[in-house]
Order: sequence, then structure tokens, then C-alpha cells
Amino acid sequence: MFDRRSAKGGSNLASEKLKRMLNEAIAREIQVSVQYMWQHVQWAGVDHFAASDKFKEIAVEEMKHAERIAERLWYFGGVPTTKPAPIKVGGELWEMVDNDIEAELEAIDMYKKIQKLAHAEDDPTTRLIFMEILEDEEDHHDFFISLKEGKKK
Repeated sequence: MFDRRSAKGGSNLASEKLKRMLNEAIAREIQVSVQYMWQHVQWAGVDHFAASDKFKEIAVEEMKHAERIAERLWYFGGVPTTKPAPIKVGGELWEMVDNDIEAELEAIDMYKKIQKLAHAEDDPTTRLIFMEILEDEEDHHDFFISLKEGKKK
């Protein structure tokens, strides 16, 4: 655990575990921002017009998430990573969507864990940040699921 009374700046306001998890979240956000942007570029065919711009929009949202998390980590005295988690662009269109559904489910799970840890550390700000980001991730997941379901019709 950590002692808030000895905090200098923000460096002792979060546990090393929370800081590590924030860096993992940044890596994931960088990963999907690149993944979705490249899918936006590579998406082709009739379905391209219905979904391509949404891929780009989500990619930009994900980069904003990375920035927000990085700012919080920096406040805690951590150094934000510049390395993405493994990027899975996919080859076929529907393989891309499957990769995206998986990535969003991983984020949802991770961000719930970060919220729990932030709550346990009496850190309502980090918890709120991840509640807001989680809402976006659930919207992204819904989009990818809906896109896949539309294919089946």
C-alpha cells in the first residue's frame, strides 16, 4: 500500500499496481487507435461507406482516451508508455470486426478492474475517468456487434 501523507506532488497518490494498470490501459488505447485507423483505411467494398467513417471516429476517441489516462498517470509520477499492445488489423473485413469485438471486451474487463482498484485506493477521480471511458468502450463494442449482426442479415 502507499501513504498519502508523505506524498510529494502526485507520486505517492497511487499504488504501483494502479500505475502499472494505467500504463497497460494506455498501451491498449494506442493499440486500438492504430488498429481502427488502419481498418478505416483498408475497409473496402459496399460496406465501406456505411462503416469506414465510424472506424475513424472511434480511432480518434481511443487516442483521446490514451491522452486522458496518460495525464492521470503523469500526475501520479508515472511515465506513460509509447508502445502499443499488439495490433490486430485483420485481413478480411469480418476478421477485423472480430478483432475489434475482442479488443473492446478486453478493455471493458480491464477498465472495470481499474475502477475497483481506484475505489479501493480511495481515488474517485481515476474511478470517474474510467467510468466515462468505459461508457465509450461499451458504445464501441455495441457498434462492432451491430456491424457483425448486420452482416448476418
